[in-house]
Amino acid sequence: MSTAILTGPPVPGSSLDGDLRSLGFDVRVASGPQDTGALLAAVPAGERVAVVDPRFVGHLHALRLALTDPRFPAAAAPGALTAQPEARPALARALTDAYASVPGAPAAPAPAATDENLPDALADALDADGVAVHRPTLGTLVAAVPTDAEARHEARAAVAAVDDEAVRLRSAVKAHDGFFTTFCVSPYSRYIARWCARRGLTPNQVTTASLLTALIAAGCAATGERGGYIAAGVLLLVSFVLDCTDGQLARYSLQYSTMGAWLDATFDRAKEYAFYAGLALGAARNGDDVWALALGAMVLMTCRHVVDFSFNEANHDAAANTSPTAALSSKLDSVGWTVWARRMIILPIGERWAMIAVLTAVTTPRIVFWALIVGCAFGACYTTAGRVLRSLTRKAKRTDRAAQALADLADTGPLGELIARSAKRQPFRLAFAGVGVGCLLASALIEPVGSKIVLFAAVLYVVISGSVVAEPLKGALDWLLPPLFRAAEYGTILILAARSDVNGALPAAYGLVAAVAYHHYDTVYRIRGGTGAPPAWLVRTVGGHEGRTLLVTVLATLLASSGTDFTLALTALAVVVALVVLVESIRFWVSSGAPAVHDEGETA
Repeated sequence: MSTAILTGPPVPGSSLDGDLRSLGFDVRVASGPQDTGALLAAVPAGERVAVVDPRFVGHLHALRLALTDPRFPAAAAPGALTAQPEARPALARALTDAYASVPGAPAAPAPAATDENLPDALADALDADGVAVHRPTLGTLVAAVPTDAEARHEARAAVAAVDDEAVRLRSAVKAHDGFFTTFCVSPYSRYIARWCARRGLTPNQVTTASLLTALIAAGCAATGERGGYIAAGVLLLVSFVLDCTDGQLARYSLQYSTMGAWLDATFDRAKEYAFYAGLALGAARNGDDVWALALGAMVLMTCRHVVDFSFNEANHDAAANTSPTAALSSKLDSVGWTVWARRMIILPIGERWAMIAVLTAVTTPRIVFWALIVGCAFGACYTTAGRVLRSLTRKAKRTDRAAQALADLADTGPLGELIARSAKRQPFRLAFAGVGVGCLLASALIEPVGSKIVLFAAVLYVVISGSVVAEPLKGALDWLLPPLFRAAEYGTILILAARSDVNGALPAAYGLVAAVAYHHYDTVYRIRGGTGAPPAWLVRTVGGHEGRTLLVTVLATLLASSGTDFTLALTALAVVVALVVLVESIRFWVSSGAPAVHDEGETA
C-alpha cells in the first residue's frame, strides 16, 4: 500500500483524487500545509508516501512516472513528490524544517506565501540533504501547478492537446535499440505489452513465457527434421518478440523489480545457448557432429560480451571521454544511416536471432554456426578495436571502483590469489597475460592431448594470471584482462575436448562452459545492480578461472586416453559448478536487497 497526501483541499472539478487512487494510492487530505507532517508521521514507516499539491494539473502518466517508479528512493515532478521508505527520514526532516509540523518538533513559523508549492520545496530540500531526487523526463507530458484560473485553464488545454497513452506506448520502447528490433518488432510488440498490462500480467511472466518458447524451439531443432527446423525458426522469433515485450511491459507499467532484472539478464543467454545445443543435437541425428562449432559460437559470444562489460565497467565513473575516436563517433551519429549501420554491423541480439531463425529454417546447423561465428567474430573485432582506440587516447583515470569491478570480473581463484600476494609489479601485464594465454592455447592446439607440455603451459598460465592481478587494474587497457581470461579458460576446454576424440567429451564440455559462463554473467549483473561481486567463498569453491583451467588440463592429461572417463569427469565438474553457482545465485536474487532495475544496456 502507498499513501498520497494532498497538502490542501482538492480544487473543485479536479480529477486528482481519482488519478491518485487509480495509481494505487490511499489518498489523505491535509487541512492545511502544516498538517502534512502529522499525516506523514501516521503513515507506517515501511510504506511509500507521496506529497502532492492539490492544484496539480497534468497527465496521469506524468504522475505515474513521478510517483510509482520503484527504482528510485525519491522522485518528483512539478507539484508531486514521492519518497520510498529509505528516503522517508529525510522527508520528515524537510517537513520539520519547513513547517515544524512533525509531532515533538520545535515550533517554527509557517511560510506566509499562500501559493507556495510544498512538494517542489520538499524536493529541493531532499536534494540539499543528500537524497538524490529523480526527476523523470516528461517530454510533451504536462505537470504543472497553476496559481490562478487562467493558468489552470491553459494547463488543462495543454493536457487535452497531448495523448498521454500514445506517449506511454512510445516510451515503452528502448530509446536505443537495434534496427531489427526497432523496425520489425517494436511497432507491434508495444501493443502486446499493453494487452498484457491490461490483463494483469507481469514482466516476469512474459520473460518466463519467452524462455519456455525458446526451449520448445530448441527441442524442435533437436529433431533434425526439416519441419522441426522450420518450427524452431518460427518459435525462436516468437521468443524474441516476447523478450522485447517483457521490457516494454516493465517500462509501460513501471513494473521494475530485482527478480525481473535477474531473469531478463540471464534468460537471454540461456535461450540462445539452449538453441545452439538443440541445433547440435539435430545435426547429430543426421550424422553431422557440430558440437565443436556450437561450443565455439558460445565461447565467442561470451567473450564478446565480457569485452562489452569490462570496457563499460572500466569507464563507469569517467567524467568525460576526450578520445578522438569518441568525437568521430559523435560526428557520425549526426548522419542518420551510419547510426543504424554501426548498430547492425555488430550483429546485436535482434539481427542475430533473426539470422539464426531464417538460416535454421532453410539451411543446416553447420551453416548456421559458421554464419554465426563469422558474423560475431567480425562484430567483436570491430567493437574491440574501437574500444582499444578510445582507451589509448582518452585522458580519464580509472577509479578504485572501476579497478575493483575489473578484479571481480577477472574471477581469480585461490591459486591466483596466492600468487598475487607474492608477485612483483608487472609493468607490461597485458602483454604478459597475452603471452600466458597464447602459450596455453597454442600448446593445446599443437601438442597431443595428455602431453606434459600442455600441463606445463597450464601451470605457467596460473602463475602469470595470478601475477598480473597483483596490482589494482587501473591501466588504460586493463579491461582486456577479463576477456583474455575467458578466452583462455573456455578455449582450453573447447580445444582439449575436441582433440581428445572421446565420445561425448564435446557435449560435456559444452555443459561445463555453459555453467561457468552463467557464473560470469551473474557476476556482471550483480555488479551492475550495485551489490558487488559474488561472495569470495563462491569464487574459491568453483576454483576461479585459473583453477578450473588447470583442473581440466589435469583431467585431460590423466583421463583422455581412457575413453569415457574424461567425459564423465567433465560432466561431473559441470554439474558441481552448475549446482553451486545456481543455488547461490537464486538465493541472492530472490532474497537480496538489490535495487529494482531493468536492463537498458547494450543491444548485443
